[in-house]
Amino acid sequence: MAQAHASPHAGGLLAIQRVEPYEHRGIAITSDALDAEGRIGDPYSAYNDDIAPGLKWSTVLEAESYVLVVEDPDAPGDRPFLHWMLWNIPGRASEIPARISRAERPAELPGAVQGLNAAGRYGWHGTKPPPGHGVHHYHFELFALSGRLDHLSSHISLEELVNALKGMAIAAGELIGTYERLDPIADAPSPARTGSYGAEAPTPNRQEEASGRGGVDPDDVDRHAPHGPDGELLHRPHEKP
Repeated sequence: MAQAHASPHAGGLLAIQRVEPYEHRGIAITSDALDAEGRIGDPYSAYNDDIAPGLKWSTVLEAESYVLVVEDPDAPGDRPFLHWMLWNIPGRASEIPARISRAERPAELPGAVQGLNAAGRYGWHGTKPPPGHGVHHYHFELFALSGRLDHLSSHISLEELVNALKGMAIAAGELIGTYERLDPIADAPSPARTGSYGAEAPTPNRQEEASGRGGVDPDDVDRHAPHGPDGELLHRPHEKP
């Protein structure tokens, strides 16, 4: 059974929380778009190249088709943000290629249909959390069905798709990736802590050491006259002995 994932931001349940497969088998999903820590790469973000990620999964022999739904429950709003809807993926398939087109019927997956995402476009809408909003979690939810959904229009809502899945889902699985967009101002290093250029500001004593003349003698009244290891006064290049 699908595991529930509560969100502190958006309201509403994920699709995988609302569909109960009649066989409790999980589908294992992987993607090269995620690194070892589960972070989704920048090329797949709407802030960058907005490439549709590729996916691979363990096949379900009885599947006549697969359905993919991608949602972000951390988005501000009343419900998770819908990033992708794709159905009638052939039952013999075990992957979705990367860079799939945003066509209603993508040529890369003959027979498959892409619905409208929350941005009003067909296909994948890249990760785009508000700057400084923290880490967002993107749920790639895959359903194996006992039939096809040929009766559905590409303009259906997610609610209609979820209702169509009920009673047809054999198995389901999900892959969760993360993405964060830092606030360029709030998350910038503080000059008070790091100096003007992100490094600790040099002190006069360190400047003297870096010049090769040794450290500043702490007993000097003006704390400025450099001395050698034996106490001799070391003159600067512009000073005369």
